[in-house]
Amino acid sequence: MSSSDQNPAPTPASGSGTTGGTSAAPGPLGRPTTVSSQAMDMGAQVLQPLKPVRQMKQHACSFALYAHDMRRQLEAHHFVSRLNQDVLQCAVYDSDKPSARLIGVEYIVSDGIFETLPAEEQRLWHSHAYEVKAGLWTDVGVPEMLQTSEMGRMAKTYGKFWCAWQADRGDRLPLGAPALMVSPQAVEPGRVRAELVRSRDERFKVDSSARGLKGARVEMEEPEWINPNADYWRMHGKGFAVDVTASEMKRNAPFP
Repeated sequence: MSSSDQNPAPTPASGSGTTGGTSAAPGPLGRPTTVSSQAMDMGAQVLQPLKPVRQMKQHACSFALYAHDMRRQLEAHHFVSRLNQDVLQCAVYDSDKPSARLIGVEYIVSDGIFETLPAEEQRLWHSHAYEVKAGLWTDVGVPEMLQTSEMGRMAKTYGKFWCAWQADRGDRLPLGAPALMVSPQAVEPGRVRAELVRSRDERFKVDSSARGLKGARVEMEEPEWINPNADYWRMHGKGFAVDVTASEMKRNAPFP
């Protein structure tokens, strides 16, 4: 199986979703939740601290493109936990609804940390400068004046986003290998489609145009440079796809 456009073999868990709007899958496979399961969930919610989940303090909405086929684009909702000033971790969903599907995870690091990574690792990461400056990345419902300092820091970060559930193609379960995602950019084929942005903006009452967020952020300080190892496709015209292959198990060798 590959994270390419070749779908896994047809199963009840695969469908015919869209490739660039809100996903069209009818929902995951499975039976309706029983009363006993609901009672368990409610009891656990009261009794368990759920400490990692409660560290999610921000809901940011933006867009992501598949690294191996940037014609496939999706709206991504990041629920953000701050590990420290230089490292964020985000659970990424396909919407902000209670029924939203957890489609992947993105890790975000400051430019200082990114520069310490080996070149081979840096190729898997994308920059956020354009995404932020263009008004595509925004904390939903938070006034821009309160976002200013946070967005200024975000513009100087890099992210690595793995999508495990390709809901945009209609998958009703996470199928196949995870796909590496990249951020929107100002040049083709990395431009996010206008209709995708317009749909998001209308639903969340966001104005990401030059009269709105983009204009408000025009004076925002930009990174002194963006490491060319990030956004690998811009320099080399190639993306990354993940293939799952059978291999001999390590039985006696120490890890790794």
